[in-house]
Amino acid sequence: MKMTFRWFGEGNDTVPLHYIKQIPGTDGIAWSLHDIAAGVEWPMDRILEVKRQAEQAGLHIEVVESVNIHEDIKLGLPSRDLYIENYKKTIEKLGSAGVKVICYNFMPIFDWLRTDLHKQMDDGATALFYEKSRIEDADPFQLVDKINANSEFTMPGWEPERLQHLTRLFEAYQDVTEEQLWENLRYFLNEIIPVAARSGIRMAIHPDDPPWPVFGLPRIMTCQENFRTFLKLYDSPYNGITLCSGSLGANPDNDIIAMIHEFADRIPFAHIRNVRVYDNGDFIETSHRTQDGTVDIAGIVRAYQEVGFTGYARPDHGRHIWDEQCRPGYGLYDRALGIMYLWGLWDGYQYQSASAGEKVVCL
Repeated sequence: MKMTFRWFGEGNDTVPLHYIKQIPGTDGIAWSLHDIAAGVEWPMDRILEVKRQAEQAGLHIEVVESVNIHEDIKLGLPSRDLYIENYKKTIEKLGSAGVKVICYNFMPIFDWLRTDLHKQMDDGATALFYEKSRIEDADPFQLVDKINANSEFTMPGWEPERLQHLTRLFEAYQDVTEEQLWENLRYFLNEIIPVAARSGIRMAIHPDDPPWPVFGLPRIMTCQENFRTFLKLYDSPYNGITLCSGSLGANPDNDIIAMIHEFADRIPFAHIRNVRVYDNGDFIETSHRTQDGTVDIAGIVRAYQEVGFTGYARPDHGRHIWDEQCRPGYGLYDRALGIMYLWGLWDGYQYQSASAGEKVVCL
């Protein structure tokens, strides 16, 4: 397991690179050019600028999260071919810069959804929160205004320039079914996976967050059966999954440990985080500790250890603790604590295996 830390760029993140380097066992960043709109080819000089900054801090840039997909590709519009060509050129540039994994998603309009970015917890921390009944009755336009009222930090997946055409996008998706979304995804994969393979990059789709339809929009990356279908759309080691335990864990029916065992060789990137799901369907992002949520983080790390996972991982969506001022879900303190919890579990399982007579392999 190779640990990374999501970083939003110089001047766009409260966490400096040298702080990330000081987190034990953390060797790289999961990064993006967040000011580049979906569908636009990434400039090589900007890619190399991030590479230089990271390497000066002793970190690698092997994981990109994300290169966003233009909505015309998801909608299957004739204009998608232009945006796919730009995507291919970006893949080639990233491959030449040493990138090994690109995380992306195929969620219509919204990348993720929460109703409160700073829900008060019993211990005084705050965290991202999803209130199911509010989403069922919510006006998506009001929710966008609320999320983007956090003007100090642009939230990933909620970039204002992407959501300024919200009315047009909802109209465009009005008649798009899940079957059509699958077909549009297949078209995209057929175009870009050969380019990714030639560039030495493993593409890794992220689950839908939360893993069910919202605002009447179709969502397909929601469960084990659908990931099985997805991997068959283009059967290649370069067509893989970003297995996010928090996104999938919002639905207690998802058996994440079983997914790790079934899809082990197709998971180049893992997001490991915990949520607590309530009986009414609400959920809150908790610390990474197993007992604090309803996702079996200890069992998930053990599963990765059992399958000999050598891919990239990162903690995710930390709480806001110790009065840290940060982008919601992306502070330093709780994510650093999360990394140490994950490494503690990992080391414990390794030594457990060693004591049982198995060879210990340091990864």
